[in-house]
Amino acid sequence: MKLTKQQSKLHKQAMDLVHSDKALTWEERLFILENYAEAQGQLNALAGAFFTPYGLACDASIEVGGGVLEGGSIVDLCAGIGMLSFACEHKRADITCVEFCPEYVTVGRRVVPSARWIEADVFAAELGHYDFAISNPPFGAIKGDQFAGRYTGGQFEYKVIELASRIADHGVFILPQPSAPFRYSGERTFRQECTDKCRKFWQQTGIDMQPSCGIDTGFYIGDWKGVSPMCEVVCCDFTELPAVQKEMDEWGGVRQEPLPPGMLSEVVQIVGECKQAGLFEEVAS
Repeated sequence: MKLTKQQSKLHKQAMDLVHSDKALTWEERLFILENYAEAQGQLNALAGAFFTPYGLACDASIEVGGGVLEGGSIVDLCAGIGMLSFACEHKRADITCVEFCPEYVTVGRRVVPSARWIEADVFAAELGHYDFAISNPPFGAIKGDQFAGRYTGGQFEYKVIELASRIADHGVFILPQPSAPFRYSGERTFRQECTDKCRKFWQQTGIDMQPSCGIDTGFYIGDWKGVSPMCEVVCCDFTELPAVQKEMDEWGGVRQEPLPPGMLSEVVQIVGECKQAGLFEEVAS
């Protein structure tokens, strides 16, 4: 995307702040976030990288713990220049940002200086365990050669969610609307709708993707730079996933019959209770 003269001017002002020696105010850090042009010298379109509008990032932060996470931990996967982490600073949690692009990391360290920044492929980085994973990952069939997991499809956003499931208890993600198992943003009513790609991810991983508290991303559709994607904020609880996947493995590793999102954990619980009661043995005999 070619920048206008005004956009180029604001981008330069943002980069002047990035490369300055002074401590930045909150307003100056927000200025960088809102005026840094990711299209300037970066292959953002090829990489599917478009930065989250500030208002949407603030709305998504509501789902990160619901309030203050003092003493807690957050990992921002594919962090870009740190918009989601910036919106979560008030949580007073320890924040780790993982980003592959060196320039993004340079900018991000000035935007969210309190965070630990890791410049690495998100699938190869050495990470600990966190209370929350947050991400606005690149959308679509982006290469992720270092990824290793249950999911065998090509959607990069699903690979990031599966990675998050292994390193965090909970996750909050901004996804393109077709990648979510529901439709809420820009719609008159909420409805469940699961594409074949979405169903494949759910069947292979057992990860339930739930809607947010009512965030309509359509309100911010004009605030993205160079694109206007309709998205959904998706929330995941990974705490019961090991038990869910263990049951899946006993059944061959893949759910054969698709169930509505949010139902798998309930089914696994019911099956476990039936096993404990010996009902399967009675049927077999």
